[in-house]
Amino acid sequence: MTFKEKVNKLLIESLSEKPELFLIDFTITDAFKIIVAIDGDNGVALQDCIDLSRLVEGNLDREEQDFSLEVASVGVGSPLKLVRQYKKNVGRTLIVKTATENLEAELVEANDDFVILSWKAREPKKIGKGKETVQKRLEIPYADIKEAIVTVTF
Repeated sequence: MTFKEKVNKLLIESLSEKPELFLIDFTITDAFKIIVAIDGDNGVALQDCIDLSRLVEGNLDREEQDFSLEVASVGVGSPLKLVRQYKKNVGRTLIVKTATENLEAELVEANDDFVILSWKAREPKKIGKGKETVQKRLEIPYADIKEAIVTVTF
């Protein structure tokens, strides 16, 4: 078993103890620095990162392979990568980039195949001059989303 496979197995086992948490990504650099990004259905507490770090570190042998370990939650401006992240952010505003357009819209629904976005737009009136505000709604398959980021409002 390679070092990466061993780390992956430990992460899966450790996260299975806390089903509300899930792995977003992990990488191992050439210098054997393990960088782990996690997310949670209800967010990630500092203690969650500490617990995961201790579980992984406690089950790896530094005599076998020296390493450093960094466990963190995904950042506020990090792009969404998993369907589970979309589902937990229903009701929030996203900036979504596709091959043809960039949208800032509310995430109304997220299922296993696509998301539904809703937003208001100003368009020319069908009759007469001027513009009117219309409610737009768009279904986008995950495969068409190049990047989606949750916007933060204060």
